[in-house]
Amino acid sequence: MSVRSMTGFAGVRKAAGPDEIAIALKSVNHRGLDLHFHLPPELDGIEPELRAILKGAIARGHVQVQVDLTRAAANAAGLNRTLLTEYVAAFREAQKLLGLPNQEPDLDAALRMPGMLQTGGDTKVSDEVIAAALDGVREAVVAFNQCREAEGAATAKEMRERTAALVGLVGRMAEIRAGAAPAFLKRLRERMDELLAGAAVDPQRLAQEAALAADRSDIAEELMRLKAHAAQLDAMLAAGGEVGKRLDFLLQEMNREANTTLSKTGGLGDLGLTITELALAAKSEIDKIREQALNLE
Repeated sequence: MSVRSMTGFAGVRKAAGPDEIAIALKSVNHRGLDLHFHLPPELDGIEPELRAILKGAIARGHVQVQVDLTRAAANAAGLNRTLLTEYVAAFREAQKLLGLPNQEPDLDAALRMPGMLQTGGDTKVSDEVIAAALDGVREAVVAFNQCREAEGAATAKEMRERTAALVGLVGRMAEIRAGAAPAFLKRLRERMDELLAGAAVDPQRLAQEAALAADRSDIAEELMRLKAHAAQLDAMLAAGGEVGKRLDFLLQEMNREANTTLSKTGGLGDLGLTITELALAAKSEIDKIREQALNLE
């Protein structure tokens, strides 16, 4: 299965004898699968079946399911004349009883009364309508996932490009790191000369101190992990499927490696400043990749 975005839309129309069904699916990001149904009263009973269809095809996202039913003239809503007559009669009687001034009843309020608009024919929908609704949702889900896969492919492409840029930054930091030990030794010697005011310094001890300082500030392990994580990210995108949560965890790890690299760049002078700039750029790429990953199922 290809990588899918959590955002998508699809619409389907189905004929069911003289009636027509319109189905629309729309989704946005969510940490899990959150289904919301908007069904006509005649189709409330098929919600469990619709839920099963969607759960079998969608893993994550806040999904709005809109189903509209257009009934034929024989089944269309009509006016309950008896109830309307009784409402007007009761209105007039209340006017006389309370001594209220003459005025016309509120037609808008009357039409909103329960039962004022009723179905002219059978209130139950046919098996044909139910079958059309279920088939329509199945068709809509296919189109819906195609839409999400197209958006997911575009997102994955951008993520790969940013990952390649990240690997390039890691490579440049690795090259600069090669000159870190001599820089530490030079800086340490200068500092020791200042403190000892020209007194003799044991070269072996100076080398040991420089080696310890370089080891504490060495970023080789962080750069190696960043490169390995970048390869893992590419592999996840290539494998497809439900990668969103796994990518989020991986990118958190990558962000930690970038932060550790930044914390180790002091004491290198110009080399340290250059590595800091590159590490900040790498962190920016990781943040942008993570923003994109949050959209994936």
